[in-house]
Amino acid sequence: MDIRRGRHVVYALHAHLVFITKYRRDVLSALAIRDLTAIFAKVCGDFGAELVACSGEDDHVHLLVTDPPKVSLSTLVNSLKGVSSRKLRDMRPEITGRCHQGVLWSPSYFVASCGGAPLSVVAQYVRQQRKNARAPWPEGRGF
Repeated sequence: MDIRRGRHVVYALHAHLVFITKYRRDVLSALAIRDLTAIFAKVCGDFGAELVACSGEDDHVHLLVTDPPKVSLSTLVNSLKGVSSRKLRDMRPEITGRCHQGVLWSPSYFVASCGGAPLSVVAQYVRQQRKNARAPWPEGRGF
């Protein structure tokens, strides 16, 4: 995406992000993901980035973000994870009991730039995450 600023054209990075819950615990309900979407959009706006799409399942979320070149992606990710964890636990106290020692997100994350596929295809993939959710794992995963 190019952003026209005066006589300069600034190109933004389109990134597909995935955050997983600590120990892949089933913590996120559909309502929690709806709340996370609003939180993520606000944080992105504060950084001059844009949340294009957000969805997920009980143990992870997918985000499609347009990040301007003035913001490092790792800084944006750290803020997205930190702010969302704190605000979601405040908004939905039932989540705190399902988190491991009050920690919502795993310290790792997945990121891929989206230059090969059309953004509409990536956005559709992200939005369909909850619809395509698998049935929960049977008892005793065999680990």
